[in-house]
Amino acid sequence: MITIGVCEDQESIRTILVRGLRQAGYEVVVAHDGREALRQFSPDNNVGVIIMDIGLPDADGRDVVQALKSVGQRAPVLFLTALGATHDHLAGFAAGADDYVTKPFDLRVLLARLEVLARRGPASAISAGGLVLDPVTHSARTAAGQVRLTPTEFRMLAAITARPHEVVRRRSVIAAAWPDGAIVSDNTVDSFIRRLRSKLESIDSPTGIETIRAVGFTMTRKDG
Repeated sequence: MITIGVCEDQESIRTILVRGLRQAGYEVVVAHDGREALRQFSPDNNVGVIIMDIGLPDADGRDVVQALKSVGQRAPVLFLTALGATHDHLAGFAAGADDYVTKPFDLRVLLARLEVLARRGPASAISAGGLVLDPVTHSARTAAGQVRLTPTEFRMLAAITARPHEVVRRRSVIAAAWPDGAIVSDNTVDSFIRRLRSKLESIDSPTGIETIRAVGFTMTRKDG
């Protein structure tokens, strides 16, 4: 039996979702805000698919998803939100969405799309190696300490840490961190990367950011 994680702060919608999912034969784990979602939907919990609202009371749902992915959560994600503009869809997919449904929604259609994601299942989990991102406070922490990040720094770092053994292309990092259509120079991106490296060093992060010339960035494990 597949477990569905539902993060939705509106009680009426949450009730409809939970009832419909259970009637369809799913187990359901519920979170009311971003901080609770981080705990309930962690890689240690057996969540097969995540339904995530974007407009949460304590965080942007897109940041929550990026934070979950940065610590190895690979369950497919369906964003359920009232934000239906093209740039909202693009921002959602850049943050790691596998599907995107706008409110109001037809429960039958949502269940059909959810079934497709459930069949796909999660990719293998990958650990970011002791670095934890908090979308509520926009911070990064390790065993040695915590440092605050700007929203742009947070989204850049999350985009890179979510794929620790891959080279994440510059355009993917830009898509995750800036609004659709923003003109962002290489110098601006490199400046943010330098700031991120400095902040990671300040908390003795076991992982660092390596620049792959003319391609993008990858996470590297520090020796020792």
